[in-house]
Amino acid sequence: AMKQAIFKILNTERYQYLIYSWNYGIELADLFGEPISYVCPELERRIVEALTWDQRILDVTDFAFDSPKRGVLHTTFTVHTIFGDVQAEKTVNI
Repeated sequence: AMKQAIFKILNTERYQYLIYSWNYGIELADLFGEPISYVCPELERRIVEALTWDQRILDVTDFAFDSPKRGVLHTTFTVHTIFGDVQAEKTVNI
C-alpha cells in the first residue's frame, strides 16, 4: 500500500486536479528547461515535501541522481515509513 501511495503522489501534478487537496501531489511542470544544477536540489526538496504530507512517511533520504540521456533526470531515494523503508525512483524530463 505504501509503494502505491508513493507512486500516486509522485505521479500527480499538484494543483492540476480539483479532486485532490492542494497539499497532494508534486510540482514538476516548471522544472522543464531549467539547468540540471538547479533541478537536482529542487527535485529533492519537492519530493521530500510531497511525500512527507502523508503522515505514514517519516523521512526521505539517500538521493542519487543520474542523467541517462540529455533532457532526462533519474533519481533514486529511500522513503522511511512507519512500516519500514521503501526504495523509490522518479524520472523527469528537464
